[in-house]
Amino acid sequence: MEDPQVAAVERAMVAIRRSQTRRALQRLAGDVELDPALFGVIDAVEEGAEAATVTSVAGRMGVDQPRASRLVARAVEAGLLRRVADPADGRRSTLELTELGAGHAERVHRFRREVFDAAMCGWSEHERREFARLLTVFVAELGRRHREG
Repeated sequence: MEDPQVAAVERAMVAIRRSQTRRALQRLAGDVELDPALFGVIDAVEEGAEAATVTSVAGRMGVDQPRASRLVARAVEAGLLRRVADPADGRRSTLELTELGAGHAERVHRFRREVFDAAMCGWSEHERREFARLLTVFVAELGRRHREG
């Protein structure tokens, strides 16, 4: 028997994915310049405590190594990222945000948070806190299951 709550979560996740298309984001963003592919790279570089590499970006974005390499190259060409020699291993380079990349990242974070804040404008502090807690647990569990295959 199908669990109606699981079906409702599935429908909500599909709706979220559709709302995150390039066209939908651009319509919401207005004057904010967004390239979702490059900001996916920036998000991946910002994620995690260890230094970002093309390999870690691929894993964090859920794409193969060649695609991650092309996206990183585009972000470097756009001046959003720079490659830095890894002091622990000179054969390897790590990725870091440039000043331009950090500025764009901050604007995108601010924009996203404004959208999310507006979507939750009628919610109580308790509802916001509980939603944030449950969503964080849900996403972590999805990630764990994805990594385990």
